[in-house]
Amino acid sequence: MNLAIVGLVAGMALGFAGYFGGFAAFLLVAALGLAGFVLGRLLEGDIDISELGDLFRGRDRRR
Repeated sequence: MNLAIVGLVAGMALGFAGYFGGFAAFLLVAALGLAGFVLGRLLEGDIDISELGDLFRGRDRRR
């Protein structure tokens, strides 16, 4: 599927959630969309589990 179409569908879903459900629904749809995106990338093998852990681990602050 073309990425422009995926972006269009995601934007429409966020727009509907924001219009009909308010800001809290907008945030919920955005968070679930992000979680689905990351899970899909994990299942496709585009993201390694060790790379995902690096996102949540802080940098070494020692110099």
